[in-house]
Amino acid sequence: MTELGPKFCLTQAQEYALQSVANIKSISYLKSHAAQISEDLQQNGSPFVITQNGEASMVIQSVQQFQEKEALITALKIIALSEKDRLEYKGLTVEESRAQLRAALERRK
Repeated sequence: MTELGPKFCLTQAQEYALQSVANIKSISYLKSHAAQISEDLQQNGSPFVITQNGEASMVIQSVQQFQEKEALITALKIIALSEKDRLEYKGLTVEESRAQLRAALERRK
């Protein structure tokens, strides 16, 4: 754990996450430079970590970054659910899957 002041301590996971974030700004900076932050997000896409009283309080990212992250989270959830089903033998065998595909193709003809 790294101490960055009396209130600001980071775990190793938080340190790793923040290493990729070069833009750490105070909330007062956000208040006075909101338009500049918006432009920076559009130009380089690097999110901003906003601090309040020396502690990280929020992350500001572009809408595109948010949508991409949400899509990734959704895909990971689907993969996790699929893996759970596979481990519980709830999926189809290769033969069953091929039979379903053949049946679907026949219905399209």
